[in-house]
Amino acid sequence: MASTATDGKQEPIPVDEAVVAPELPVEGEVEVPYSIYTNKEKWLIVAIVALAGFYSPLPANIYFPAIPTLARAFHQSVENINQTVTVYLVFQGISPMLWGPISDRYGRRLVYLVCLGILVASSIGLALCPTKHFWLLLFLRCFQSGGSASTIALGAGVIGDISTSRERGGYFGMFNLGPMLAPCIAPAMGGALSQGLGWRSIFWSIVIMVAVCLLCIALFLPETLRSIAGNGSIPVPPHLRAIVPIVGRKATMEAFDPDSCAKPKHSVNPFVLFTYPDVIVLLTFTGIVYAVNYTITATISSAFAKIYPQLSETVLGLCYLPVGAGMIIGSTLTGKMLDREYSRIQARSGDKFTIEHARLRIMPFYLGLFIVCVIGWGWTIQAKAHIALPLVLGVFLGWTSIGILNTTMTLNIDILQSRSSGATACTNLVRCSLAAILISVIDRMTSEWGDGWTYTFWGGICMLLLPLMLLEIRMGPVWRRKREAAEKEVADRDAA
Repeated sequence: MASTATDGKQEPIPVDEAVVAPELPVEGEVEVPYSIYTNKEKWLIVAIVALAGFYSPLPANIYFPAIPTLARAFHQSVENINQTVTVYLVFQGISPMLWGPISDRYGRRLVYLVCLGILVASSIGLALCPTKHFWLLLFLRCFQSGGSASTIALGAGVIGDISTSRERGGYFGMFNLGPMLAPCIAPAMGGALSQGLGWRSIFWSIVIMVAVCLLCIALFLPETLRSIAGNGSIPVPPHLRAIVPIVGRKATMEAFDPDSCAKPKHSVNPFVLFTYPDVIVLLTFTGIVYAVNYTITATISSAFAKIYPQLSETVLGLCYLPVGAGMIIGSTLTGKMLDREYSRIQARSGDKFTIEHARLRIMPFYLGLFIVCVIGWGWTIQAKAHIALPLVLGVFLGWTSIGILNTTMTLNIDILQSRSSGATACTNLVRCSLAAILISVIDRMTSEWGDGWTYTFWGGICMLLLPLMLLEIRMGPVWRRKREAAEKEVADRDAA
């Protein structure tokens, strides 16, 4: 049994919690904290990585309104220009599989600086791209995606470094606001920039915004990888230090955690995670929900332009904002709910506590409401209802989709805490791949079946996810303990 301090008293921690997020050893009268950072410092770190995460989907979504303009400028068909969207999604799924494991081994700061540097350089190239070289547009979009996509995996890694399972839901909920808000805000930005200043201004705006984020990370973000910095109290090499160390300045040797600086003994190959049944269930759940939701958000402007022809490009971009508002509400509420449910179920369950049950208990509510909204969206669009109705549905779609994603991705980090960046990279690969597939067929489906039956079909697919959730609650702890026992046996054999 592990223990934690609450109001100066030692309380037992249930066996399963000790497996998921073990407390650090107590030396003498001083308990070694999991992280030396104060609550305010942790929120500052989360705010910085959430800002970086905002730039993962931004280059894809800010680009959408300019596609017709780019087709004319490069003398290509819209279908050919859409290839730049496809290659972006492909590299968005692949690149975190490289950068995530590297950050799990060599540190977060360095990989952040490299990835954002690539994003800035490729965006400058796109802003200056000659219109007679379409191949160069495709090539640079690959690099732009490769630089931006990994910021989500890196941010998840940072949150895993500084937070325990008890508090992780709130931090991850706030972090996820960055990546989830971009698809809602970016189209309005892209439409206004393209219409007012031309398509090149879109890429120059990305350069300016990302350069500011890059500067914030270089100045303020500390190295958090536990195999390098421990709980934040271990001095790191000069090239991994924040230029202005405003975070963690109150560190003392009493907070030193020697055990947390041990080198990780697991493989950095993220593809091995696809052999874990509990991880596969979570990836399937997350990927399908994300892909279905992405088909709706990616087609809002085209669907509205068809049934509300009086709307301008700028107004069409503004129609994404209700979804963003729903995401803000959902992210805030879900984070607090996850932390509250964790503490409540832990206190009630005692030694029978499992992290899977604590995290997924609220999932039927979110999934049921999401399915209703997906089906309602399809029939609302097909019926050409008043614009207020799909906008209201957009709020609930944003709320429920981010609630589901926050829940499953938080659990994924809980069960793979030492490989949090690699785990999030796998999530990114699955959801981007499924989104690319669905985007490629959604127009054909709506043309053949109509919007109503198309989204009824996808709502039915989402309904089939409920048994997967129940399977994860029941079998997830068994699979996880078996995996952790096997890994411990290998580690003990290697140590001997």
